[in-house]
Amino acid sequence: MTQFRNIVILTGAGVSAESGIDTFRDGGGLWERHRVDDVATPEAFARDPGLVQRFYDMRRAAIQEKVPNAAHMALARLDQAWPKKGMGRTVTLVTQNVDDLHERAGASVIHMHGEHLKAWCTLCDTRSHWRGPLIDGPPCPACGARALRPDVVWFGEMPYHMDRIHAALRSADLFVSIGTSGAVYPAAGFVQSARDLGARTLELNLEPSQGSRWFHETRLGPASELVPEWVEEMLAG
Repeated sequence: MTQFRNIVILTGAGVSAESGIDTFRDGGGLWERHRVDDVATPEAFARDPGLVQRFYDMRRAAIQEKVPNAAHMALARLDQAWPKKGMGRTVTLVTQNVDDLHERAGASVIHMHGEHLKAWCTLCDTRSHWRGPLIDGPPCPACGARALRPDVVWFGEMPYHMDRIHAALRSADLFVSIGTSGAVYPAAGFVQSARDLGARTLELNLEPSQGSRWFHETRLGPASELVPEWVEEMLAG
């Protein structure tokens, strides 16, 4: 494993599923018994802001009761230990998840789809740490306007930090995708970009993703088992 210096890791819902956080949608296009189009688009928020706010208030409250699992803990260990193995070694951890379990495990992470524990003021464009409900229209801590919405990226909106992510992919020796479906772009295209740029690609997933053919290697199983095993290999190499 010592030939790798710069690692980019993408995590998806499969990493947090074993902590009790539901994956984004099931085969019927539902998310916690709601149609995705009713709770995860700008149009849904404009049509029925109360429904959307209640939905995210429940999820915001629920994730605060969850705890990191073995996969989160292993990735945090890699994030902290890998740079110490040699000059110039880096780990860039990117997540599609909007929970804070990577941070609570001790890792630095790029949230490309936003965060449940932040609120975005659509008037002054300030993002504030937020743990309570938004349904009653509380004032923005920065400007006082009652224009707060969940700071999550909905379908039809641009993911965050894309310049930073693409810069990391350009320098990656190894790209690892963990617990992702390979169905949601632009994240689903990261493996192709990394491979085209010469990186080795590895998939750790419960089942093959829609983009499995782009990976040099796929390992199947629960994230809480696969990720600690892989991290041990990396740090022992």
